[in-house]
Amino acid sequence: MASSPSLLPLISLLTLTLSLSPLPAAAAITLALSPVPKPQFTNPWQKLNHLAASSLTRARHLKNPSLTKTPLSPHSYGGYSVSLSFGTPPQTLPLLMDTGSSLVWVPCTHRYFCSRCDFPNLSPANTSFFIPKLSSSAKILGCKNPKCVWVLGSDIQSHCTDCDPKSENCTQICPAYGIQYGSGSTSGILLSETLDFPDKTVEDFVIGCSIFSIRQPSGIAGFGRGSESLPGQMGLKKFSYCLVSHRFDDTAASSDLVLAGGSDSVERKTQNLSYTPFFTNKLSSNSAFQEYYYLHLRKITVGGRRVKVPYRFLVPGSDGHGGTILDSGSTFTFLAREAFEVVAQEFENQMAHYIRASDVENQSGLRPCFNISGEKSFLFPEFVFHFKGGAKMSLPVADYFSFVGDSSTVCMTLVTDGVVGPEIAAGPSIILGNFQQQNFYLEYDLENERLGFRKQICK
Repeated sequence: MASSPSLLPLISLLTLTLSLSPLPAAAAITLALSPVPKPQFTNPWQKLNHLAASSLTRARHLKNPSLTKTPLSPHSYGGYSVSLSFGTPPQTLPLLMDTGSSLVWVPCTHRYFCSRCDFPNLSPANTSFFIPKLSSSAKILGCKNPKCVWVLGSDIQSHCTDCDPKSENCTQICPAYGIQYGSGSTSGILLSETLDFPDKTVEDFVIGCSIFSIRQPSGIAGFGRGSESLPGQMGLKKFSYCLVSHRFDDTAASSDLVLAGGSDSVERKTQNLSYTPFFTNKLSSNSAFQEYYYLHLRKITVGGRRVKVPYRFLVPGSDGHGGTILDSGSTFTFLAREAFEVVAQEFENQMAHYIRASDVENQSGLRPCFNISGEKSFLFPEFVFHFKGGAKMSLPVADYFSFVGDSSTVCMTLVTDGVVGPEIAAGPSIILGNFQQQNFYLEYDLENERLGFRKQICK
């Protein structure tokens, strides 16, 4: 999509220099992180079916991103939002916090148009817009600016046809970006702006000024591993969060997202953590995979029994496909079909004394589901992810089984291929979604390339 001519009179065309300023040591910024309101449904099965289908659509894109290295997710996935302020004076907008993508972009100008975005609670009428002409610090990114490469790739400067190759000065703008994700897209131009916090400002911060979107009424705060991500541009050494539980309603609730520039700034919160290393998937030819937070998953146990998940699903193979990633933009955890079947079968075996609720399974898109009405007490097998380094993530029951309707039925909240489209063998095989991250304190230690976690009631 070409850039909108209406922006040109509003913002000066300048070539920008590359200057990243890491946060000073011991400086931490704390932001409120809130569940995004969910669409309203007539029955609980429809709600679960929507979230299962949305999680699968998200998984399909993360496994097979197209057109660009930056995958995105719509708010309807059941994510978490954070409010960020851009411009001079600052304009504050709610953005979806997404560790599975890197670009930070906002709905931009009053001419922003979103097709097929009339979601309940998330309609275009409720969308907040960034207005560049109201900011004295807004600049369109120049074609020769090194930051243009972050989003559009290393060959983009060959398209700067109106620029003198021997000169750094060029008034041609960085070409428009077009980003596709599982069930929609967004397009716009790149701006250099000021990111404003109460006690700190980050100048020359690159944001996407989206003019047109499909099924994407609000913006994204990318926390992936790309240079254009919020952690990358701020030079963060750590960021951490604790996701308050999904209520699947409009109840106001939030928890803290902490951005840390120094190793001492969040020391008081990092005690008693289990750690496992991140690694970069350099085997895949798809550059998008290098932006994901891959984890070394060693095994999965259900009720203390090791589930026979083939090793190729736990870590990437020689072709870069397979493996496990962490993604705050997905709701329910995705497992490739062969891995899902052995996990589901183990739960079915150990819970065979409960009545299967096949009608709920058909309506919700989740399985297995069990009817527990009339049960005076009920037990669920423990579900544990075992990571490299000995770290064990033992999930609270509420993270992998959810009550449905009048609490007489429970369903496992993991998903696999089959609900939306055919199976895709490429890409990550296991995607740990935010539903399974609830009530864990998670620390992304970027300086030491590791994930720290512990169980914690998030408030």
